[in-house]
Amino acid sequence: MKATHIAECVRINLEGYLSDLGSSEPDRMYAMLLSAVEKPLLEMVMQRTDHNQSKAAQWLGLNRNTLRKKLLEHKLIE
Repeated sequence: MKATHIAECVRINLEGYLSDLGSSEPDRMYAMLLSAVEKPLLEMVMQRTDHNQSKAAQWLGLNRNTLRKKLLEHKLIE
């Protein structure tokens, strides 16, 4: 799947989200979207790297400490 396909999926879902809101205004969309995308990304990368945080951090282009912080935020590790 190309990045453009992922972007299109996000766009379609955001349009649906905004449509569902009707006349209500969205709140904290940026944080909502990042959380919605970040958690499954972290889950998938951790699974594919056999939960090797160093390797996962490398795949993601993150510092290992940053990855660990994000894993804790999403309750993917204790």
